[in-house]
Amino acid sequence: MARMAEPVPAGRRHGVPVTATRRDKDMRFLGYTMGDPSVPIPPPTPELMTDMGKFVEEATKAGVLLATGGVGPVAEAIKVIHSGGKFTVIDGPFAEAKELIGGWALMEVRDKDEAIEWTKRFLTIAGDGESTLRQVY
Repeated sequence: MARMAEPVPAGRRHGVPVTATRRDKDMRFLGYTMGDPSVPIPPPTPELMTDMGKFVEEATKAGVLLATGGVGPVAEAIKVIHSGGKFTVIDGPFAEAKELIGGWALMEVRDKDEAIEWTKRFLTIAGDGESTLRQVY
C-alpha cells in the first residue's frame, strides 16, 4: 500500500534538515563517488559551482536529497576494530588505497529507478566519473 504524501515542517526529520514537502517515498539510497588519490582533482569552475548549486537546491526542494558531504583525507582516518571482545583503535594514515570515497549523498526516493535518474542528472553536471548506489535499510 502506498503512503500518502505528508507535509514536513521546517526543522529536522531523521536527523537531517528538511524544508520540502515529502512525496510518496519508501526507499533510501546512499550514492557515493570514488576517486583515485594519485590523480589531482582540479578546483571546480564557477559554472560548475552554479550548476551544482541549482541541482542541489532542486533535489532538496523535491524532498529527494536528504544530506550530502565529502570525506576527509585518508591520512586522518581512524580504524576501530572489535575482536574477541576487545577494541583496538588505530590512527591513519593507512596503506595507500587505489580508490577512495570522495563524496556522498543520501536520497529518499520511490524506487531504484528514481535514484538512478537523479544520479544520472548529478553526473551530467559533475562530468566524467562514476557513482555507486546502495540501498539504505
